[in-house]
Amino acid sequence: MQTVAREITEESGLPVDVDEILDAWVYHIAVAAKDVFIVTYGRTTTSSAAPVLSHEHSRIGEFLEDEVSELRMPEGYKRSIATWFDRLRARQAVQ
Repeated sequence: MQTVAREITEESGLPVDVDEILDAWVYHIAVAAKDVFIVTYGRTTTSSAAPVLSHEHSRIGEFLEDEVSELRMPEGYKRSIATWFDRLRARQAVQ
């Protein structure tokens, strides 16, 4: 998990704690005729800073949970985000 946390920090500029694997799937990129193995993780940060754009990406954004369904991204990512919000709510209910 340390490697995942370091990579997220490098790409977002935010210190993070990686919590758990949310999902994994194979995503087919038709225009490149390639399959990519995707693993999504839950993560938290205590930073209030905005994420920064790394040299590896062209855009960055933050979205509310109810905005995710309208974003242009593979359904697997949307499923992972929904899972993460469900897990966060479950934790809050226990506390």
